[in-house]
Amino acid sequence: MAKIIDGKAIAAKIRGEIATEVTRLATTGITPGLAVVLVGEDPASKVYVSMKEKACQEVGIFSDEYKLHAETGETELLALIERLNNDPKIHGILVQLPLPKHINEAKVLETISPSKDVDGFHPYNVGRLVIGKPLFQPCTPYGVMVMLKEFGIDLAGKEVVVVGRSNIVGKPVALMCLQQHATVTLCHSRTRDLSAKVRMADVLIAAVGQPEMIKGEWIKEGAVVIDVGVNRVGDKKLVGDVEFAAASLHASAITPVPGGVGPMTITMLLHNTLESAKRQAQG
Repeated sequence: MAKIIDGKAIAAKIRGEIATEVTRLATTGITPGLAVVLVGEDPASKVYVSMKEKACQEVGIFSDEYKLHAETGETELLALIERLNNDPKIHGILVQLPLPKHINEAKVLETISPSKDVDGFHPYNVGRLVIGKPLFQPCTPYGVMVMLKEFGIDLAGKEVVVVGRSNIVGKPVALMCLQQHATVTLCHSRTRDLSAKVRMADVLIAAVGQPEMIKGEWIKEGAVVIDVGVNRVGDKKLVGDVEFAAASLHASAITPVPGGVGPMTITMLLHNTLESAKRQAQG
């Protein structure tokens, strides 16, 4: 049976380190500040924002929350972001996605100052990631890379297969794996003979957003499986993109859902906010 890669435990360890750094930074007169902007009443978004606020409190990061009505105009939202860009107490700005349809999401993300873009979605930060000189790395793929490192998995020379090509997870995690000298195959839901591609993987990163799409029998013996997917089946049950039980019979290590990658996403958001504050302290 596969060893479980415990995202909760790894996240708790890193949050402890962040809290220590936040306390040390406070002696210089700087408290890291994160502004979270929520537009509308999307239930999942409200839960995520609440979790982020709680996480900030745990490590001593100042959290400023802006809850706007769903009818808020794009001009008003952009004006708020510009104010936050110029606020020295704020080191990170996060606009919770998705946004209402009448607001241009790309325009909003591009308005956030790259130096406060702790989500790592601004084209400037995406470009820096591509050339291997990142300023901020997107939180979920960054969390995946930290999990692999903490678990002692060296990617150099490994065959890494990423299933999912989103700008939020698939593409950036593929780039990060390349930086670690892996040979990367980037697949998606329309890839022909996906099972054959998955069977090549020494490390599989599943981020396609379809419940248990990747069958356990596709997993190579001894492979490491990182399941980013969180899919609700029925009223309560959460499952990943991989058939967990069947995959565990073949993999050497696997992340559970929930309790795997999820806790790492907010943890890396805290990390990015801290790093932004430290840059300000250094001038």
